[in-house]
Amino acid sequence: MAAQKKVIDHVSGWLTVYDDGFVDRTWTGPPQLKFMSDPVPPHDHFIDGVATHDLLIDAAKSDLRVRVYQPEIQEPGKLPILLHFHGGGFCICQADWFMYYNIYTRLARESGAVVISTYLRLAPEHRLPAAIDDGYSTILWLRDLAINKTNHPWLSGRGDFNRIFLIGDSTGGNIVHQVAKKVAGETLHPLRLAGAIPIHPGFIRSVRSKSELEKPQSPMLSLDMLDKFLKMGLPEGSTKDHPVTCPMGEGVQGLDLPPYLLCVAEEDLLIATEMEFYEWMKSEGKKIELLVSDGVAHSFYLNKIAIDVDANTSEQTRKLIQGISYFVGSH
Repeated sequence: MAAQKKVIDHVSGWLTVYDDGFVDRTWTGPPQLKFMSDPVPPHDHFIDGVATHDLLIDAAKSDLRVRVYQPEIQEPGKLPILLHFHGGGFCICQADWFMYYNIYTRLARESGAVVISTYLRLAPEHRLPAAIDDGYSTILWLRDLAINKTNHPWLSGRGDFNRIFLIGDSTGGNIVHQVAKKVAGETLHPLRLAGAIPIHPGFIRSVRSKSELEKPQSPMLSLDMLDKFLKMGLPEGSTKDHPVTCPMGEGVQGLDLPPYLLCVAEEDLLIATEMEFYEWMKSEGKKIELLVSDGVAHSFYLNKIAIDVDANTSEQTRKLIQGISYFVGSH
């Protein structure tokens, strides 16, 4: 009789790791929330003003793919490009999940921008810096499009490669900062980073912050999720003081970083360290704006149920999209 596999780690609702290395990401939380992690197939036809495409951009690098959100805009001219990195503690989520589809089709439509979301490799099978490398590889693919080294029938003609914005949710916001730093030290002409938009980034320290101790936990973020996902995602032997999760204090003075729009939520467990990052960037002389969402928690805008039933969540989501759209339009 074959020996049964043993569970060696479990993150409630999201992920189970077995002793043979297998990782099961089947949703086991409340059934009414499962739809948010269901994949949405791409569709070449426009639905509510947006079409989506999945593209293989680097077959030699773990079949690296992206999802493209194409807004239905008839006017001539080039459109800004939002390069999106999904969250999930470096361990869960995919670019085609409904929770991202629901919000990024809306952002593409309302901002008039192309959104490109990278299918990031996940830990613990692929620990950091794998996801950062995938984000940077996507930048290099965009550079190849900009110099006509490769071609996409729609992006090559309509994408404005002089107005690239990095945007990321939760730990995707950490990747935004890391990719922005990496790009700042290189010449990618004619590609230009016009801005960076970390939304509720997973900035944290080994010692619990005031907000971690006092703010309410939720299915979108709990202290158990924080601890376990980061232990699986960071390089072996690292603590939460690793530069990816705790960038405050890194030398950025000599880096030509783009303007930042840091988006935070008033009830986020991580708001204390996010605000520490904000103050630190200002002290380093970097351009950074702040967008605060009132009365809501981490990644609130990804929860369609809350958007539909709670007036404040709906209003704060509207203001978040409006604020991001204004930032993109003014840079």
